[in-house]
Amino acid sequence: MFQKELSEIWLTKNEASIYEAILSIWESSVSDISKKSNIHRRSIYDTLERLIDKWIIFPIFWQKENLYVATDPQKLLEIIYEKEQVLKKILPYLENIKNKKEIKEAAFIYKWIEWYKNYIRDRTRVAEDTYFLWAKWNWVTPWIPISFEENFKKALQDKGKKVQIIFDSRVKQRIDIIKSASWEYRFLPNGYETPWIMDVFWDYVVTFNSVGIWNFWENWSIFVMINKELAESYKTWFKFIWCHCEKN
Repeated sequence: MFQKELSEIWLTKNEASIYEAILSIWESSVSDISKKSNIHRRSIYDTLERLIDKWIIFPIFWQKENLYVATDPQKLLEIIYEKEQVLKKILPYLENIKNKKEIKEAAFIYKWIEWYKNYIRDRTRVAEDTYFLWAKWNWVTPWIPISFEENFKKALQDKGKKVQIIFDSRVKQRIDIIKSASWEYRFLPNGYETPWIMDVFWDYVVTFNSVGIWNFWENWSIFVMINKELAESYKTWFKFIWCHCEKN
C-alpha cells in the first residue's frame, strides 16, 4: 500500500514491499512474505538480510524455519533522524571540499524533480544577482518545497543582491500574487509567449523547456551552462529586453 512512499526514503522497492508484508502478518515465514508481497522466494532472502542489517526487521529462530518480525514503524523515524545527525556532523567538511573545486566551465542537463531541487540549491549557494526571462511563476508548483524559495530569498537579502523578472504576458492574470513578491518585474508583450524559461545568475545560464504557466509539463528538462563570458553576454541581452518591456 505504501511501498512507493517507503521506497522514496531509503528502502528499495523490494525492501519496502517485504517490510510492509512482514508488518501486516507479524510473525512471517518466507512463504508468507512471498505470498503477501508477490516477490519470488529466491529474491526474498537477500532482501531480508539487508532489512536485518538496517535494524527494521529481526528473525525469530523457530524449529522448522526462521520467522521474521518487523520493528515498530517509529523505528524508521529514529533511523532517519540518526542518519541526519551523522550527516550534519560531516556536512561542513563535505561543503568545504566541494567549494575548493571551482567550476569555471561546464554544460549538463537536469531532469526530474530532484534535479530541479539541485538547481535551486545552486542558485541559493551562489546567491548573486538573478535574472529571469519568460518567467511563468513556476516556483509555486506544489511539489517544490516552500523552504527552497524562502532559503533563496534569504540568501539574496543577506548579501544585498537583486532579482529582476521579465514575465510571460500570460502571468498578468495573477498580478496580485506578483506584486506581493516585492521583486522588480516587467512583462513581455502579447504574442511573444513560449514554453521556455531562462535564468541567469553569476556564471550560470539555465534554460527550461516544456514549461506552462504555473507548472511544468511532462517532458521538461533543465539545460545548465556555466561560463563567465556566456553568462555576461546573456545578462547584457536581458538588460536590452528589460529596457524595452512594459513596466508594472
